Amino acid sequence: MQQDYLQMRVLEMAPQVYVTGQLFERDLKLIAKQDVRSIMDNRSADEALRQPLATDLARVAEEFGITYVHFPVDPGPITAQAAEAYAKACDELERPLLIFGQTGARSMKIWEMSESI
Repeated sequence: MQQDYLQMRVLEMAPQVYVTGQLFERDLKLIAKQDVRSIMDNRSADEALRQPLATDLARVAEEFGITYVHFPVDPGPITAQAAEAYAKACDELERPLLIFGQTGARSMKIWEMSESI
């Protein structure tokens, strides 16, 4: 019998705050088993070919009792205003929190900026 497990790189940014790359619907069942309470999606719509829609991921996350927030972070420089709004949005989410983007790089960058505010 094959055991399910996450096949992604997950980095801990702070206690109970993690960052990873692109998630798919199939990942959400496994994430729920890890007791993740909130997911923050930092992808822009149509950022990559074959990326799942935020609305579809939100629907599946809700089925597992996970709060799903879509907070797109555009490529390029991140403003202090965006980092401040991001910090506020993250502060309102229950932990453990999993943040993701296409590769996770922008998610890490805006998290780090928001922590310095």
